[in-house]
Order: sequence, then C-alpha cells, then structure tokens
Amino acid sequence: MSDHDGTWLGLRERAKPLVQAGVFLGLGLGGFFDGIVIHQILQWHHMLSSHHDPGIANDLRLNMMADGFFHVGTYTFTVLGVVLLWRAWRRPAVPRSGRTLLGSVISGWGLFNLGEGLVNHHLLGIHHVWPAGPGSVLLWDVAFLLWGILFVLGGYAIVRGDEAGSVESQVETETV
Repeated sequence: MSDHDGTWLGLRERAKPLVQAGVFLGLGLGGFFDGIVIHQILQWHHMLSSHHDPGIANDLRLNMMADGFFHVGTYTFTVLGVVLLWRAWRRPAVPRSGRTLLGSVISGWGLFNLGEGLVNHHLLGIHHVWPAGPGSVLLWDVAFLLWGILFVLGGYAIVRGDEAGSVESQVETETV
C-alpha cells in the first residue's frame, strides 16, 4: 500500500510504524473499554449472552470465561501495540508525535468497534450492545458501528492534520 512517492495510506511513509503501533494500542484499548465498561460495569451483555442456544446464553460461568478469553485478545493487542511503539521510537526516522499516536489509537479503537460489531453483533449474533435497553437491539448495534466509523475517520483526520504524518506538510517543506 506504499506509493513510490513515500506515502502510505495518504500519510508519510516514515509515520507508518507509529501509526501501526497506535492502531494496535487502539484495538486493545477499545476492547478493554468494551469488556470493562459494557460487559462488567454496566452489565449490558456478555460475550455469549445472545447465543442461539439458551443454555449457553444463560450460563453466566461460560459467559464470564468467554469474556476472559476476549480480554486475553485485547491484552494481546495492547502488548503488541506497546512493543511496536517501543520499536518505532527506536528508529530515528519515525516522528515522535503524540498527535499522530493519539489519532492512530482513536482509529484503532474505531476499527475494534467495527470488527467486533460486525462479527459478534451482526454476523454471529452471539451478543448485542444493549438488548434490554430502550429502543431496538438493531438501533444500539448500528450506533456501535457508527461510533466505530466516527472514530476511524476522526482518528485519521487527527493524523492527517499533524505535520508528522501529513503528506501536504511534506510537500510544502520540500518546495520551500
């Protein structure tokens, strides 16, 4: 996905390691938010709480174990993001930009929402955002996807607006 002119996804090629680290951190942090806030604190759902088999859907021990495996996945994404960040910042060409990192984390969180929402809510139907909440189940599931889209686009806009990642600022600097 790299172009010949030193860009990657419309960003400076040298920002790629930092963006990748931020996306993995965002995938992990988005998952932790979902698991901790929605599963545990608000208790809107568990991993298998809408499973088609009522024996599985109503088995709290099984749901808690599935939530635990879900957290293992989010923990893995977070650790991978930290390792990638450490490696990225050891490379002199990679910009040390908090703004690019923040935008990438937000985009990664949005990617988590899109992936988890599409797979678990819509394709597998093993749980939904808030089945007992006001409004329809579909409304909450679609809102979760829209939240993901907003985070992906908003995070990307933050990265694009940063001098460290923006191709436009690279072109301006090269012409001066």
